[in-house]
Amino acid sequence: MPILKKTFSQKRYDVVLEVDEKYDGIRLDQFLMSYYETFSRQLLKKKIDMGEVKILGRPFPHRPSTKVHYQEIIELVIHKTTHEDEYWDGKKVELETTPPIVYEDDDLIVISKPPFMCTHPTGRHIFNCATVILESKTNQKVHSMHRIDRETSGILLLGKNSQTAKIVRDFFDSDQVKKAYFFISKINSELYKGQTEFTVNKRLGPKEQGLKKVVIHSFPHDSDNGKTALTHFKVLYKNEAYAYGLAFPKTGRQHQIRVHAQTKGLPLLGDKLYLGNYKMFQRFKDGHASHEDHEIMEIPHQALHSIGISLPYKGGKYFMAPLPKDLKDYLKKNLNFDESKENELYQILEEFLKK
Repeated sequence: MPILKKTFSQKRYDVVLEVDEKYDGIRLDQFLMSYYETFSRQLLKKKIDMGEVKILGRPFPHRPSTKVHYQEIIELVIHKTTHEDEYWDGKKVELETTPPIVYEDDDLIVISKPPFMCTHPTGRHIFNCATVILESKTNQKVHSMHRIDRETSGILLLGKNSQTAKIVRDFFDSDQVKKAYFFISKINSELYKGQTEFTVNKRLGPKEQGLKKVVIHSFPHDSDNGKTALTHFKVLYKNEAYAYGLAFPKTGRQHQIRVHAQTKGLPLLGDKLYLGNYKMFQRFKDGHASHEDHEIMEIPHQALHSIGISLPYKGGKYFMAPLPKDLKDYLKKNLNFDESKENELYQILEEFLKK
């Protein structure tokens, strides 16, 4: 459906929609659900009853059952409330909403995105988004040029103008960007053979449509299924139960590192899909995860951090992001991580980025 106008701030979101011909004659609440599929119908009915939805040129207020018509203009206001809150085993997670700036010039902002922050608004996640936060701070348009998963933390590049956004997108599209991710895994001893360096060359893609399309499967590299995907791994520490290290994806497929790590017996800590399974993922998504589910995951988000990136921007630059506090605390408590091991990690990372 045509979106005529969108206005964001950190506390309010306004959108102006035009009714497509295919929606002519349907209920107002159904029309809104076609735009916000992740919002419940009850929530949208409540917004209509509260007067946060207006059909321009029609008597106000409206009812959820009010019929909309082709080319009518509808205004929707969403205020920041509790719908983006995150919980872990019954306790509210304190979200970091001020991303550290790693680098900034007149054309580019590089941030270390905290976990649970989206790159840009999508679904029910509207306010805790990098573009919204930075646009509110700078009072100028911010362009996303690539994305990392909401639960994944780390390096995110954002353009201050469309020209820079196009240049950097072209770097990504033409494989001129080197990326490194830090990971923590639980060890599946039946699959992991103790390798400290290995490369996974398995095609990736979904097997099913509908809701289960979210699950990405691996296929042999010579298969016709999925898309080509290549990841190199370097394990820096391991014991009988856990490992951590660096992943260097050569391609940029959905869930690439998570699935490739799983195939080698190193599913990521906190990964509801690949350390867990689709049913567990749904329980977390719906807020029905058991205490046992939480114990298996151990931490609220997948232990994956975009730790470094290099690209031929303005002659060539590389950026490194500090480890997020929750992952660093976990490493210190459980995996003998100390300052010397952190220094070793960043030395290996810098050597890779400067090659």
